[in-house]
Amino acid sequence: DRQTLVAVLQFLRRSNLRESEEILRREARLHGDDLGGGGVAAVASSSPGVAAVSAVPPGKVCICQLFQSFLCALAYDNAFAVGGGIVVEDQPDVSAVLSAYNQQGDPTLYEEYYSGLKHFIECSLDCHRAELSQLFYPLFVHMYLELVYNQHESEAKSFFERFHGDQECYYQDDLRVLSSLTKKEHMKGNETMLDFRTSKFVLRISRDSYQLLKRHLQEKQNNQIWNIVQEHLYIDIFDGMPRSKQQIDAMVGSLAGEAKREANKAKVFFGLLKEPEFDVPLDDEDEEGENEEGKPKKKKPKKDSVGSKSKKQDPNAPPQNRIPLPELKDSDKLDKVMNMKEAARRVRLGPECLPSICFYTFLNAYQGLTAVDITDDSSMIVGGFADSTVRVWSVTPKKLRSVKTAADLSLIDKESDDVLERIMDEKTASELKILYGHSGPVYGTSFSPDRNYLLSCSEDGTVRLWSLQTFTCLVGYKGHNYPVWDTQFSPYGYYFVSGGHDRVARLWATDHYQPLRIFAGHLADVTCTRFHPNSNYIATGSADRTIRLWDVLNGNCVRIFTGHKGPIHSLAFSPNGRFLATGATDGRVLLWDIGHGLMVGELKGHTDTVYALRFSRDGEILASGSMDNTVRLWDAVKAFEDLETDDFTTATGHINLPENSQELLLGTYMTKSTPVVHLHFTRRNLLLAAGAYTSQ
Repeated sequence: DRQTLVAVLQFLRRSNLRESEEILRREARLHGDDLGGGGVAAVASSSPGVAAVSAVPPGKVCICQLFQSFLCALAYDNAFAVGGGIVVEDQPDVSAVLSAYNQQGDPTLYEEYYSGLKHFIECSLDCHRAELSQLFYPLFVHMYLELVYNQHESEAKSFFERFHGDQECYYQDDLRVLSSLTKKEHMKGNETMLDFRTSKFVLRISRDSYQLLKRHLQEKQNNQIWNIVQEHLYIDIFDGMPRSKQQIDAMVGSLAGEAKREANKAKVFFGLLKEPEFDVPLDDEDEEGENEEGKPKKKKPKKDSVGSKSKKQDPNAPPQNRIPLPELKDSDKLDKVMNMKEAARRVRLGPECLPSICFYTFLNAYQGLTAVDITDDSSMIVGGFADSTVRVWSVTPKKLRSVKTAADLSLIDKESDDVLERIMDEKTASELKILYGHSGPVYGTSFSPDRNYLLSCSEDGTVRLWSLQTFTCLVGYKGHNYPVWDTQFSPYGYYFVSGGHDRVARLWATDHYQPLRIFAGHLADVTCTRFHPNSNYIATGSADRTIRLWDVLNGNCVRIFTGHKGPIHSLAFSPNGRFLATGATDGRVLLWDIGHGLMVGELKGHTDTVYALRFSRDGEILASGSMDNTVRLWDAVKAFEDLETDDFTTATGHINLPENSQELLLGTYMTKSTPVVHLHFTRRNLLLAAGAYTSQ
């Protein structure tokens, strides 16, 4: 052992990898002068050297195992140093180490090993059985891949056929991909494969259950399984009672197991920013003419109440200047005042007072409706279509008009009071404007808060920014190389986020060609993106069945939420910023407490993908829209009251979800064979929904 160790250290020194050499020497407690000559031949081929270390009794921690994992880490470093991604083909050595599926056992015994462990787990006590059953799936996958990698194709086929039916139903899609990998060649360049080999599968197990498993594997001399557990799994051990089957089922199901508890420990400023205080001449605002009898005396107390509201600082809010936000323009202040006026007339929703729902049905949408958005003041609606067009409609009697040409603008008196009216060209007024520019289906659309701009993202890999003054494209942002599935403006404007097939989300600013931040970490497509109400965080949902929360300031991932059994397609933050609701292809809506990093609710009822989620303006009601052609309303106040988020729950992830979510369901509303693509609460809490009619 010592001789091999010295050889590896010399190899590292020759390769100029001083840092790695230091780490290994510290681990093995060797001094610098211990590096004699000789013994180099033993490791000249570097990666075959790894294959040579295998059959060591599990009781001994052998140095070889120590640098087997060490060489793997080294290979990662090399791989990423090459070009940012894992370059396998160009480096045979790295590929051999990276694979880590060197021959480590008799292929004919794999079925025996697995069924032995299965028998042991099924015969263990109930309290341990649920936790240890989590091992079945990752072990099954790694043992199968090991057989395929080492070209034992018939044994692999037999192993798959015998045990694939025992896996949980929510892994069916992954198993389908796995079943198509029957030869070593198939494994090269397969994304699912790379995910599985390069990210450790996370299992959360109590200390008692883990000790039981360890003792069993060591007694049985079952090195094969023990090696996989050590090499490919990350076991997050907690002290305390083992979790029940229901508690585990609620949290598992993602591509890489559960989130490590460490991943959800960072502090998150989930509070809202203080509203800026401003004085707006109320009379001018009256002239803006919403011809309602808004008497000045009625407005005075409202303005005071707003002033007093903004003076209280939320203790959980981020510092006001944590990230630079755009300054309010006069038009924004005017809009805020209009918003306050509307808010004063807002309907208080609750179980006894449900919102009216106005459904916008896109008829004869032969172009294929793929995205919808509605402006905050509910004056415009936009549709993204599969024929690569973006169509904007006015929902109010006010028609959409473009600004006049430069020649006409030069004739206008710039000092006149109604200059903003005069610059608009009446000849262009229409209810619908069609924007051409994308060269593929448009998958996401988003209006800016000030209603001057519109974002759209497409299969063509670009995000486009359109002017709603001229109805022309201003910028095409090129950063994604593959389809972009979603984009959204920050609630403060200026910043926006996009997510796509390249598995990353990007943060942009409207005046920069390049992204400001790249959020990398998901193992599959980023399917939906959402800004937190305070704009300091971004939530992303992915086809890897996880939701991540990213810090805009430094690009760090501060929360990972697992529990969905299918790709995520909708996200919604509660208006107070404390909670997040997520919907996926599994038809479930999950509720998360952002501060504690815990799942706090599960709403069951939909029978198909949940594509739209929206909280009412005061957060009393959560509306969900689905491919099952229904809109459902849930009691959000009841869902979030009496939450058990004590320190123990936070430390161990023992969540206790209410058995029956039906008592939270306030209403189900069927459409006429129209899947619900988008939901929006107006400023007065009328619910708007949208979708395209599909003929039976």
